[in-house]
Amino acid sequence: MKDLKLMYVAALYCLAIFSAPIAHAQKRQSTDNVKDEVIYHVFQRSFFDSKGDQHGDLNGLRLKLDYLQQLGVTAIQLTPLYQSVYYHNYFASDFYKIDPRYGDLHDYLLLVKEVHRRGMKIYLDMETQYVASDHIWFKDSYNNPKSKYADYIVYTDKTNATPIKIVGGVSDFSGYDGVTRKLVMVNLDNKEVQEYNYRFFKYLMDPNGDGKFDDGVDGFRLDHMMDNLDNMNRLPHLFTSFWNPLITRLHKVNPKITIVAENANWGGFGIDYLEQTKINRVFDMRLAFAIRNMSKKEIEKMADSTLLRTPAGKQQVVFIENHDMSRFASAAKSDPGKLRIGCALNLLMGGVPAIYYGQELGQTGEHGNWGPNDGNDIPQRQSFEWYKSDEGPGMTYWYKNGPWWTKGNTDIPNDGISLEEEKDDPNSLWNYYRNIIRLRREYPAIIDGGYKNLENDNDKVLTFERDKDNARVIVAVNLSDKEQKATIETDVILKSIWGDVNLTANGVKASFSIPPYGVAVWVVK
Repeated sequence: MKDLKLMYVAALYCLAIFSAPIAHAQKRQSTDNVKDEVIYHVFQRSFFDSKGDQHGDLNGLRLKLDYLQQLGVTAIQLTPLYQSVYYHNYFASDFYKIDPRYGDLHDYLLLVKEVHRRGMKIYLDMETQYVASDHIWFKDSYNNPKSKYADYIVYTDKTNATPIKIVGGVSDFSGYDGVTRKLVMVNLDNKEVQEYNYRFFKYLMDPNGDGKFDDGVDGFRLDHMMDNLDNMNRLPHLFTSFWNPLITRLHKVNPKITIVAENANWGGFGIDYLEQTKINRVFDMRLAFAIRNMSKKEIEKMADSTLLRTPAGKQQVVFIENHDMSRFASAAKSDPGKLRIGCALNLLMGGVPAIYYGQELGQTGEHGNWGPNDGNDIPQRQSFEWYKSDEGPGMTYWYKNGPWWTKGNTDIPNDGISLEEEKDDPNSLWNYYRNIIRLRREYPAIIDGGYKNLENDNDKVLTFERDKDNARVIVAVNLSDKEQKATIETDVILKSIWGDVNLTANGVKASFSIPPYGVAVWVVK
């Protein structure tokens, strides 16, 4: 910690020197001014490379904040930054060290300060329940029950010779580059481990400890959060013994900190997390899969089960793809209509929307099957496509060595999927995302209004309502590839604000025709 604080002072000094011209370029804004939160979930190794080594990095992300704000993004969610032998950084070798491929503490502070200066928020992904076997906790305690870290790792014997197997009985985990380490479970019942977690999370919230939080994160994503870790009954009560005490202490440090849980059971609703823990948000997993299936009944059921049951003061994060899933565009076979439907439902249904980097371009990538290693996830973590040629400064082809490049790579030049090809095309998917985000800002009921399914007489047309303070917005979505007609019961006058849809009303009902994969939005006058 002492070395880290010395590094911090040095980084702040450099920050004052290098960021002074930037600070005068745009007036400082408070993150409290961000009313419409649209999260950009970025796999930073694959976003933008500022050093020429084909690895995305912190400076590269900072250089592209203009792009994110042009899109309409107000918050950024990073994958883990800590040092790891694995490209995704999920299993730490050292929690306090930043992966040198991403940069250093100075680069990190530059990014955080600039994000906050722009009135944006920044979230960090965290997974402290496991470490790789090159972490000091394991290296020092393995076969050494007298180690000061002897109880930091979950062993199944008194000699510390056998760490418990995790995640489906796996103990050895292979990287795409041939690196193999044991993954070991951290003993979250240990009081020193609990205190370590508190200090580490607190440090990331307020690195210099001055209580201002301008140099710290605005929240955390808790990866693989479980009450009974891996359902092994070794740590069966973590909500009450670990997570709630930790989150309560963090909220005392900064009451505005936001904690979102990845509910490890993707088939669950996540309501138990919101009711039983101190987290602020949970990922709406079931709604994400329903949207991908384009089923009206399924979408309505999942929306009712999550959006309507969410406890007051808590939120669902609504998304359609992330770093652990095949891309939405691959599931939709890159159908332009389905891609627009995905965008509309992602951003209009409710909750806090999260967009996975490249989703706004329609990037593709399907989970691979190249043996037991983490290379299978690379197709949905490919380089952001900045250029028509898929070549140029900033491209992040760190994964070129292996079948994920020859078989899984979908970066095809001149295929219409790149920022260069889409930015100036008013009919592009990128501009569709940008315009839907703009629509949100114009109508607050879309941002945080209540949600209600709205019945109609067509099983291919989804209709729902958002309302706030007597302001009402009605949305209709054609989930099919053919024109559809539908009727809703309403005795109010509707004004169209999105979509070229013919609507007729008789004072009791309103009927409309909607084109294939069309989206229509009305406000109640």
